Amino acid sequence: MKTIGTMLMLGLLLFAGCTREDSILVQNETANQGRIRIYLTDSPALFDAVNIVVTRVEVHRAGADSTSGWITIDSTTRTYNLLALTNGASAVLGDGTLEVGKYTQIRLIIGEGSTVDIGGVLFQLKIPGGMQTGIKLVHQFEIQPDALYELMLDFDASRSIHKDGPGTYILRPVIRAEPVQTSGSISGTVLPVAAHAWIWTMVGSDTVAAYADTTSGYFKIIPLPGAASYNLHFSPGDTTYRDSVLTGVVVVARQNTHIGTMTLQLK
Repeated sequence: MKTIGTMLMLGLLLFAGCTREDSILVQNETANQGRIRIYLTDSPALFDAVNIVVTRVEVHRAGADSTSGWITIDSTTRTYNLLALTNGASAVLGDGTLEVGKYTQIRLIIGEGSTVDIGGVLFQLKIPGGMQTGIKLVHQFEIQPDALYELMLDFDASRSIHKDGPGTYILRPVIRAEPVQTSGSISGTVLPVAAHAWIWTMVGSDTVAAYADTTSGYFKIIPLPGAASYNLHFSPGDTTYRDSVLTGVVVVARQNTHIGTMTLQLK
C-alpha cells in the first residue's frame, strides 16, 4: 500500500508539472499573438447591385519578402453586394490570429463571378491583368499581444467601376482604409424624404457619402477619422430644393455624432 501511495503521489506530481508546463506554453503563445478583424463598407453608387467575390484576405508582415511575407487571415469565398453595405452597414471581411509585430499591406484576392447590376441586367466585371494577384492596399499597422486590431475598408463602388465599351465594365478598386480605434461616424435625418438627399463630406481628397433612406430620411456616414471636424453637404436629387451645408461637425473616435434633423428648403 505504501508503494502504491508513493506511485500515486508521483503521478499526481508529474500531472501537476505537465499542467503547469502546458499553462505556461499557452500563456507564451497568447503573449506572442494578437487578432485582426477587417470590415467592409461602401459609399453609395448609381447601380442596382455591385457583387464582389472575395476568395482570400491576406496581410503582409513588415521586413518579409514579397512572396513568403503574405499571411492568410481568411480563405472562405464570399460574395459581397457593396450596395447593401451603405448608410452605416458593414460586413466582416476577414478575422484571424496574427503574430505580434508590424504589418504593411492588405491584399484581397478577387474571384470569378464579380458582377454589376444595371437596370436589372447583370454584367460581368472584368479584372485587369495586373490585379490577378489581388488588390493590394498599403496600410501599416501593429498587432499587440492579446489585443484586437479592427480595420474598416471603404470600397467606393461609384469610382471603382468603369464602362469600357458596350456591355463591358472594368473593376479598378478605390478603397480607403481607416482603423476603427481612431474613427467615428456622422448620422442624422434629412427631410423631406422626397428630396432624395445625397449627404457627403471630404476626407483629404476622398468623398465619403451616404444617401438618405427613401422611407425615413435617415443617413449614416462611416468611417471618418476622429478628432476632426467636417463640413457636411446636402445635395437633393430633387432640384426644386436648395443645396445646404452644415459646417464644423465634430467627430470623435469610436463615437457617432448625431446631427438631428436637417430640413431642406425649396428654392
